[in-house]
Amino acid sequence: MCPPSSPHALNQPSGRPESAGPADPATPEDSPSATDTEALAARAATGDSAALDALLRAIRPDVVRHCGRFLLFREDAEEAAQDALLQVARHIERFQGRSRFSTWLHTIVANCSRQKYRELKRRSAEQPALPNQTGAPESRPDPRTTSVIAGSRVDLLEALERLEQESPHLVAPLVYRDLCQMDYAEIVERLGIPLGTVKSRLHHARRQIRPWLTSQEL
Repeated sequence: MCPPSSPHALNQPSGRPESAGPADPATPEDSPSATDTEALAARAATGDSAALDALLRAIRPDVVRHCGRFLLFREDAEEAAQDALLQVARHIERFQGRSRFSTWLHTIVANCSRQKYRELKRRSAEQPALPNQTGAPESRPDPRTTSVIAGSRVDLLEALERLEQESPHLVAPLVYRDLCQMDYAEIVERLGIPLGTVKSRLHHARRQIRPWLTSQEL
């Protein structure tokens, strides 16, 4: 499970959750090129704390934006992004440069976003039961209308949980391609399987979860 706090953590937003739209446009100074980011990651992995701080500042907008593809409420996306940045800070020494840093980061973002959804779902289930208006037995709030996870891509995230139980080998290609929007080369690099296998698994994953979605997410 992703830890809740860190010296490198994001500032927590206050007030009513908002939809996690695109990150604010960043200046060139705040948005180094992909090459610069890879160089910072390589230096940070050797224990360079200044490089780590610069790396965390550089990737923050993209991390929030990618978390927003899983969790549409900005508050939820910010919390998942905080967890992802903490994972980077704590485990950067595990990045050995055999793959691109962006590929390694996508995996962390996906895991933390899905973990945040599970946490929110559990929190929702633990809320006190509410009496309904007709006087029938008490019932729990519908997650789709409960503020704790309203706005999340509930159907898709639930479908991913089900897919993980029934066909776990299909989950990663679907998450990387359709949610993280990674290119095929990155997915092949990350999973270590041929391109044809990636495409085949992606096709089967999309076909398998489509009937489980109340709205056509894919």
